[in-house]
Amino acid sequence: MVRANENYLKLRGSYLFSEIGRRVREYQTLHPDAEVIRLGIGDVTQPLAKEVITALHHAVDEMGSADTFRGYAPDLGYSFLRETIARCDYTDRGCDISPDEIFVSDGAKCDCANIQEIFAPDSSIAVCDPVYPVYVDSNVMAGRTGEYNPGAGCYKGVIYMPCTEGNRFVPDFPDKTPDLIYLCFPNNPTGAVMKKEQLQDWVNYAINNGSVILFDAAYEAYIAQEDIPHSIYECRGAKSCAIEFRSFSKTAGFTGLRLGYTVIPKDLKAGGVSLWQLWARRHGTKYNGAPYIVQRAGEAVYSEKGREQVRQQIAYYMENARIIREGLTAAGYSAFGGENAPYIWLKTPGGTDGWKFFDTLLTKANVVGTPGAGFGPAGEQYLRLTAFGSRENTIKAIERIRQL
Repeated sequence: MVRANENYLKLRGSYLFSEIGRRVREYQTLHPDAEVIRLGIGDVTQPLAKEVITALHHAVDEMGSADTFRGYAPDLGYSFLRETIARCDYTDRGCDISPDEIFVSDGAKCDCANIQEIFAPDSSIAVCDPVYPVYVDSNVMAGRTGEYNPGAGCYKGVIYMPCTEGNRFVPDFPDKTPDLIYLCFPNNPTGAVMKKEQLQDWVNYAINNGSVILFDAAYEAYIAQEDIPHSIYECRGAKSCAIEFRSFSKTAGFTGLRLGYTVIPKDLKAGGVSLWQLWARRHGTKYNGAPYIVQRAGEAVYSEKGREQVRQQIAYYMENARIIREGLTAAGYSAFGGENAPYIWLKTPGGTDGWKFFDTLLTKANVVGTPGAGFGPAGEQYLRLTAFGSRENTIKAIERIRQL
């Protein structure tokens, strides 16, 4: 008799953002005239850069001619995009990453979730707490964890590394050595960053302990400080211990187009086995590639005009972040992040439970945030706000919160 994958039964009742959507829909059903402003889910609102639109139109025209039509994409992605990425994101920053170490995909979320497939089923994992839920949930689905403990807000068998106000939301080394270490900096949800010497310490730790770092750099384009690394490969030895994920979603507003990439150096091995070869096999077997049209759009992001237009979009969102952070601080709240990342990590007043404060903001101010508890036990008394809304709505939302 057919059986379900019982690991899925270990997952929490619903995905964090699905639960947020459910609560907002219920509220709006009861209050249809309420003007709800969403600063919860990190979806962009500004239109695509003009240079990207031009590239899309040109690629569409190419698909309409037999001479320039493209079918399945190459397994790793088109060389025109991989070569551009290698040059602009790595070589120009002094990182020795070659085009054939870059795997183009339809987004960092999928790659972050799927990368665990190339590691042993009994691999131990360590995550920052709070943490982007996909890292943990994908390992739950693979059977690497025990049951979820609602009281503790965590899964048995996962090594949670607390990121608190006390350590400036940057984790300390865990007491137990993990096989896989998930790091996301600039961080989602706290907006925290690691300085280069801090990231170098983690690289050294991984090398010394035989661990692999899974480094999510989806928000590197928002870094403003000079001493913050944009890539883990800026650190010595990282090619022997780290995999990096990048996304065009927040960098260039591709949440609706879907494009990202993963870097796996050919030097990286686990138990003497090349992880590049394993991911290439997995990639070729389970994935048919990002569309040609979208990859051409991604290439346009790196053009001179494209870069300038994308920088303007990022500046727009970071001005929103400043408005949120300074507005909350002026109102007496404790707020973190929002300087090198598009997220503001808001401490709930009086230690209020995050979900209760979520309900208060929704019902009293008609503003939607993301409860920190959904990211892990260390986020229990926090709320995440995003800077991806419109300027008008951002200003209006903060004024409403201040009036509370």
